[in-house]
Amino acid sequence: MAARQPYISGVVNRGDSVDKIMTRRVFCASLFSLIPILVSFAGFGNQDDAYYEKKRKAMVEIQLQARDIADLRVLDAMRKVPRHLFVDPRFRPEAYEDYPLPIAEGQTISQPYIVALMTQCLKLKGKEKVLEVGTGSGYQAAVLAHLCDRVYTVEINATLAKKAGDFLSQLGYAHVEVKCGDGFFGWPDKAPFDAVIVTCAARHVPEPLFAQLKEGGRMVIPVDRTEGAQTLLALRKVRGRMETEDVTLVRFVPMTGENRKIPGRYH
Repeated sequence: MAARQPYISGVVNRGDSVDKIMTRRVFCASLFSLIPILVSFAGFGNQDDAYYEKKRKAMVEIQLQARDIADLRVLDAMRKVPRHLFVDPRFRPEAYEDYPLPIAEGQTISQPYIVALMTQCLKLKGKEKVLEVGTGSGYQAAVLAHLCDRVYTVEINATLAKKAGDFLSQLGYAHVEVKCGDGFFGWPDKAPFDAVIVTCAARHVPEPLFAQLKEGGRMVIPVDRTEGAQTLLALRKVRGRMETEDVTLVRFVPMTGENRKIPGRYH
């Protein structure tokens, strides 16, 4: 894999506080908030779908293809999923910009590039069963749903889990199942999994998650490295052992629950 520049400042995911994001975006949000009003006054209120589709295509071309997202199936999934529906309505005009945005419960949705990068690391072919830890708004699960046979996603926050589950069902993602629980322990009843994706930073790779990974399966997970930053790891299970590769530096919200009881870091 080609070397990457660390995306520390740009890759601020669910780990960035809403207050911090709001402070940085307040002026930009004020301008963006006028777009739907201007469109409505111009008589184009029924063309929102076309407007957001154009924004999605530009996002894929400029933010993903221009970097190192080369998996055509991942690019196609990112073109299809209506990201603007998974963010706070106030920020929908910003949904396809190159930064994270607030969702409910003081959390944020990762920037599009990181969603695509993590998904690409899984190297999905279409028939896999995937476990996601950290459902959030459900956006990552929706992207995965276009790339595999079944998605099981675990969210520790009950409000987020309920909201995401209901919304994914509403959008027709029948092969995505959401559970409220501590993602550190995975989803034993549905194991083993062909792939595991973790959207919160762990102190090290949780043993239950690795145990639930099939032989030859892949996992992508941010792991503590230094204060305020983590390394995004891509790992594979080979003959029961863990083969790992450092992908890039990131910053995610810490995994809560059982993870907080574990001292030390992976590195």
